Amino acid sequence: MIPAPFEYVAAASAAHALDLLGEHGDDAKVLAGGHSLLPMMKLRLAAPEVLIDIGRLTELSGITSDGDELVIGAMTRHAELAASALVRRGAPLLAHAAAQVGDPQIRHRGTIGGSLAHADPAADLPMALVALGGSVELRGPAGVRTVGADEFFTGYFETVLEPDELLAAVRVPSRPGQPWGYQKFTRRANDWAIVGAAAAGGRIALANMGPVPVRALAAEQAAAGGASPAEAAELAAEGTSPGEDIHADRAFRQHLARVLTRRALEHQRH
Repeated sequence: MIPAPFEYVAAASAAHALDLLGEHGDDAKVLAGGHSLLPMMKLRLAAPEVLIDIGRLTELSGITSDGDELVIGAMTRHAELAASALVRRGAPLLAHAAAQVGDPQIRHRGTIGGSLAHADPAADLPMALVALGGSVELRGPAGVRTVGADEFFTGYFETVLEPDELLAAVRVPSRPGQPWGYQKFTRRANDWAIVGAAAAGGRIALANMGPVPVRALAAEQAAAGGASPAEAAELAAEGTSPGEDIHADRAFRQHLARVLTRRALEHQRH
């Protein structure tokens, strides 16, 4: 299909992008890698009047260390995350998750900021950020505000990002040597997760078990109280309301959540 007509503007800087967002408001969408937004536009599920391209803004890319956190520019590509020595040492779960996104073409064009702002509850990076207890920096007319991953996602493809704000950077704790586990069940290797599970530092996040990446709080509490991985995993689906589609009904997704959480806990890496 062909997208609805739109105006295209290439932002010259982050400040320019913010000016354009302030001018066009809800009528505008930010274009980063384009692998999430453009398919939705072709299906007419999104029809912005203005596309603001930030793909050339090098000021919004790169990976640095800031004390006990890694700071990742929103325009950093998935392939860069997967290959980064800083990320592989300090937050290996995030590097692994980035390596699972789509195929090589998508990983070399898609960005972490685009994935998080798109907020697909079945995607790899939103689940990873929740499991790591990370946060995002949102830049707007009033300055920069930092929002934790648990509060950033609000619904299917929805976040707290305001129409005049730009997701500028991502922060994740840097904890070399921390055990982590990552599992997802897919039809094909490069598909979105039918269900996913990620564990790190006592936190467990699930993908595609609700409208946002959700914490398996009952399983976390059980594990913290001394339960075995198998015992804790039996509680992973408590409080979840996964959707149903041609791939899985609710009961099967809840079963997968328990199985994948057990695997994520039992086969943790360092």
